[in-house]
Amino acid sequence: MRFVNFAQGGQRGLAVEHEGLLRGLVEGANGYPGSLHELLKAGPEALSDGFAVLCQAPVLNLRSIRFNPPIERPSKIVCVGLNYAAHTEESPYEQPTYPTFFPRFASSLIGHAAELIRPRVSEQLDYEGELAVIIGKGGRHIAQDQALEYVAGYSIFNEGSVRDFQFKSPQWTMGKNFDGTGAFGPMFVSADELPAGAAGLKLVTRLNDEVVQQGNTADMIFNVAQLISILSVAVTLEPGDVIVSGTPAGIGWAKRPPVFMKPGDVCTVEIEGLGTLVNVIADEPSPLDLPARH
Repeated sequence: MRFVNFAQGGQRGLAVEHEGLLRGLVEGANGYPGSLHELLKAGPEALSDGFAVLCQAPVLNLRSIRFNPPIERPSKIVCVGLNYAAHTEESPYEQPTYPTFFPRFASSLIGHAAELIRPRVSEQLDYEGELAVIIGKGGRHIAQDQALEYVAGYSIFNEGSVRDFQFKSPQWTMGKNFDGTGAFGPMFVSADELPAGAAGLKLVTRLNDEVVQQGNTADMIFNVAQLISILSVAVTLEPGDVIVSGTPAGIGWAKRPPVFMKPGDVCTVEIEGLGTLVNVIADEPSPLDLPARH
């Protein structure tokens, strides 16, 4: 099952990809099954029923919709640093023996085809193509051999990182949470459409059509099941929570000279079986460009 969270004419909607077409309904339309987040909370049967209903919905004109993140307001977004050995080698850190977890906030999220924003205070906006894991069942103290039962599906993430702010302190949270830097989408793909744990998927990041990252999810230091099990020792996972599982080597900061994203650049992240996430880079508007508030 493949779901797309969208907006059309000021209304939120949910669509599915079926037989090569995108079919969907907006809130308030007859038969609208609810948001993807609501369906995940209701359980697997609700998700399947929602998919069946939307397979009969009208075909959407892609020009008339805006892609939203698959889950717009997750209760938790937990990112994982240094989860590919080759990426750790290009970083100033030693390979950790325990996952490097840090938070990302929902206020940073944008969807497919939205502008990824370079903040006014920095020119060091970097790309990080990553696999996003979307939780479907809540729980804590989850055994590793049962952890994949808690995964509803997967998506793509481009974790835009403001490097000079990331390295201001030992904790990376500031540089990882600027508004408009967390690209997420274009769709949610249910776990049954992919190999167990989304292992063995090719990941390619391109900047202006040049390949800058090439990796494979099989190379993660901590796989999806391990991440869920370890995280759940401390944290109760809930439906709709997102784990952003780490980036392979090739970040712009590590290149010589460094390569950072600038306005007009196009950054794409492609993961086998999940599609391609595309975003154009734009500068944050100055205060004078923002609409007045009354």
